[in-house]
Amino acid sequence: MGGGSGGRGKGMPRAMAPVEEVDVAAVRYKPLVLQAPHFTGFSLRAFVWFLESPLFGPLLTSLLKKHNNMTQMLQHTVIPERPMFYPEYPPQEPEQGVVTLEEDRDPVERVEEALQCLAPYDPSGRFTSPDQKNPFLYWKIRDFAYAYRSGITTPSAVVEYVIAGVEEWNNKTPPMPMLIHFNADDLRKQADASTKRFEKGSPISVLDGIFFAVKDDIDCLPYPSKSATTFFDEIRPVEKDAVAVSRLRKCGVIFIGKANMHELGLGVTGNNPNYGTVRNPHSIDRYTGGSSSGPAALVSSGLCSGAIGTDGGGSVRIPSSLCGIVGLKTTYGRTDMTGVVCDAGTVEVASPLTSSVEDSMLLYSALAGSRPTDKLTLRPSPLCVPNLVSSENSNILQSVKVGKYTEWFHDVPDNEVSNTCEDALNLLCSTFGCQIEEIILPELEEMRTAHLVSIGSEAFSDMNAHYQAGRRTEMTLDTRTSLALFRSFTSADYVASQSLRRRIMYYHMEAFKKVDVIATPTTGMTAPKIPPSALKGESDYVVSAKLMQFIFAGNLLGLPAITVPVGHDKQGLPIGLQLIGRPWGEASLLRVASAVEELCLKKRNRPSTFYDILKT
Repeated sequence: MGGGSGGRGKGMPRAMAPVEEVDVAAVRYKPLVLQAPHFTGFSLRAFVWFLESPLFGPLLTSLLKKHNNMTQMLQHTVIPERPMFYPEYPPQEPEQGVVTLEEDRDPVERVEEALQCLAPYDPSGRFTSPDQKNPFLYWKIRDFAYAYRSGITTPSAVVEYVIAGVEEWNNKTPPMPMLIHFNADDLRKQADASTKRFEKGSPISVLDGIFFAVKDDIDCLPYPSKSATTFFDEIRPVEKDAVAVSRLRKCGVIFIGKANMHELGLGVTGNNPNYGTVRNPHSIDRYTGGSSSGPAALVSSGLCSGAIGTDGGGSVRIPSSLCGIVGLKTTYGRTDMTGVVCDAGTVEVASPLTSSVEDSMLLYSALAGSRPTDKLTLRPSPLCVPNLVSSENSNILQSVKVGKYTEWFHDVPDNEVSNTCEDALNLLCSTFGCQIEEIILPELEEMRTAHLVSIGSEAFSDMNAHYQAGRRTEMTLDTRTSLALFRSFTSADYVASQSLRRRIMYYHMEAFKKVDVIATPTTGMTAPKIPPSALKGESDYVVSAKLMQFIFAGNLLGLPAITVPVGHDKQGLPIGLQLIGRPWGEASLLRVASAVEELCLKKRNRPSTFYDILKT
């Protein structure tokens, strides 16, 4: 076990050394391996029957946990640290070169202030044969705003292209809908209201008339929130918008509907037999990643400028990386989770998916703002964005130290992923003068286990009453597999995981004494293929583990993180670089991410499935 363990005699439990006494320099990297069977079709149905059986289920879950060292780690180890039930941090040093937005202000005012931190908008070449004279990937929020204000087009004109694209995707065979709740009449009504505001010369903000999607576990009227199940709206009716949605609505955003997702968020591929599995716009025989599969595909395909997803186990960052877009996971507690289905957990946040870092910054400035209880308990640092037009910006970038745990960084099945990410880091350093510092992060296997027990126990607690009432038979086989495993975790397992959380928080904060951000590949592999037999359900924890390999610090430790596209593999599949920041350090992450994006822009390709909704 990494991080140092005391000796033990026969029958004695393993004892971990107090975290302050661990010699980090002596820690040896242990490759992260997970052992689990892969099932689809009839074999998956049979496996679920055995897992849910009172006779065979406990034996199977016990074997799975034992083979992956979980029993030894959680039940036969003395962990000296007190449990940490929420990722709470002491006050942090102020960030450099930022503008404070004051989260209690109106979202419109915050967005306007963030807008002033971006380079002046230059429309030249953007609307004159852009594919030839000024090639670029995606229309940005400011492109739409300019087109509306200058009379090039209107939200009412654009909405027809959005509707046509959504309906085309929804009617494919086999079904692969990006949206599972969609109302064309409501969409036209929102676009008409926005168009009239532009005609009167009184748009609300730069976000007025911009099209966004909302993941199906976030409340957005007039739609239900089913979390991509077939029944959850019967349990939990929607009465009003989630706080995150209401903040964007105040800015004039147009919501195109509720986006598809991995059922209940309990998976990272995006597989969903209930409504159809969303396909990756870069290759429709590949997964998008999940659980925010629909949001990522919608943004990647150009059908909307951004989306709100949730990230409890990489669920914003993984699909963003696999679909070649930007995914920002905020610090735990930075966004108000009121109106989100899983609003009581300790690992999940609502966060934006966009096609660019610039748009992520604008969307973040509108979304962010802690709920009152989190302000008291978590003591968030002031809400800030980087001032990218400041004369100090280059000097700040030059002083950035990037932490890299090389053995972990390259522990991937295909070195093309890690090499592409390493090339991006080297380019960042050679261009701006940043420094790469070697770091060691002990107990990575423990972090993975603690995260699984934390998110699994919290998810099962939310669903337990309905599970016991027999509604599990209405869930997908993949979800039932996960819940059967989560059901086996004990209260002692959960508390032990929170003690591990405190230890691993210590290691990361010690690393942040030497570096400003930590860099990893976002995922251990590019988008996996969708087996034909998986369309009715699939359980593949080995693939999921590779997709999740680098995401745990963002969730278990509550740290902010962002994924930025940095290139493609030989098959043309996107590769993302992840940057992990200090608590409440979103502004610093956005600054570095913006620099990485600028350097790697020419290495990105539009997906093969792309809709140009701003037809000019």
